[in-house]
Amino acid sequence: MGLRTGVWLVGARGSVATGVVAGAAVLAAGLADPDGCVTESEPLRRLPLPGFGELVFGGHDIVDVPLRKRVEQLVAGGVLPAGPTARIGPALDAADRELRPAGPAAAGAVQMRHADALTADLVSFRERNGLDTVVVVNLSSTEPPVETASLPTTPEELTHALERRADVLPQSSLYAYAALMADCAYVDFTPSTGIRLPALESLAAARGLPHAGRDGKTGETLVKSVLAPMFAQRALRVRSWSGTNLLGGGDGATLRDPEAARSKTRSKSQVVEGILGHDVEGETHIDDVPGLGEWKTAWDHIGFEGFLGVRMTMQFTWQGCDSALAAPLVLDLVRLMALACRSGASGPQTQFGFFFKDPVPAAATAPGGAHTPAEHGLDAQYRALLGWAESVGS
Repeated sequence: MGLRTGVWLVGARGSVATGVVAGAAVLAAGLADPDGCVTESEPLRRLPLPGFGELVFGGHDIVDVPLRKRVEQLVAGGVLPAGPTARIGPALDAADRELRPAGPAAAGAVQMRHADALTADLVSFRERNGLDTVVVVNLSSTEPPVETASLPTTPEELTHALERRADVLPQSSLYAYAALMADCAYVDFTPSTGIRLPALESLAAARGLPHAGRDGKTGETLVKSVLAPMFAQRALRVRSWSGTNLLGGGDGATLRDPEAARSKTRSKSQVVEGILGHDVEGETHIDDVPGLGEWKTAWDHIGFEGFLGVRMTMQFTWQGCDSALAAPLVLDLVRLMALACRSGASGPQTQFGFFFKDPVPAAATAPGGAHTPAEHGLDAQYRALLGWAESVGS
């Protein structure tokens, strides 16, 4: 059976998505080493995963800048290398032909019309390219958090509401709904609501589709998920953990909105407290610095207590390019989700928590029951990933 896999990127002309498409083409052509791709390290590379050249890209975006131009912009910003990307023009053009315009539904139109149009794009993409597996990845701008108490809680209630109202779901959740209705796996790489609603989780279970997310763990929070278990295991009580993030580019502009930033900081904050098991003083601040472009600086200050209450501190600084860190993780997730699909997996894929700040929790064992809390420690998450890999690879 061929392993050609469809990859539908929501926000397909953004920096991360452009890096994903360009990176896959560069790796498929053997023009660079797959640094940063976990699936290219042992033992994951032994799994029957689709090759980089077997990934077929499509997607939605609200802008129409050609991918060649987006690659040029990222090369100028130091995000992508000039030499290899100069040789992948045909692959970029092929992906460009599969991109479709997107945006909010027409004013006053019931949301089901928009959902049906998105679903039709996905179905057409699969049929046009002869794909048996399509993975939808949300890479669009971060949305403000939503109050879920008033939203439909079952797939039936959701369908009824979508057919009658224009404002039922946030855009990320509407894309998740369309992905499920088109029988696609779904990955949320953003902190937006996405599939994390009871009605959509139930719909995924009913249709036998896998999903994973949310909010890719690329930099500062990656370090937190390593350091926090260290403090816990050495019985050093963390009293405070404060951080400041300086970033530019599209993320900086989006997160200038305090409500959008609240989604991001909420996702970041739960890692430390989830690992330590108690409240910790401090919070993360996000500042937009346009001059940084695609680059990010994060500074963290940790206050902790040692033997007999002696107070000490630790500080670290992380400087990197989030787009360049995120792109290989998206490729990893697409390849792993394709294998999960072909293995008959459905529902929340907790084994992929290694890649996320806010990993999807395991499904409740009984209707209306509580979800099992997600694991946040990086080492434990990695062992869970390897355990799953061993089970599907044997």
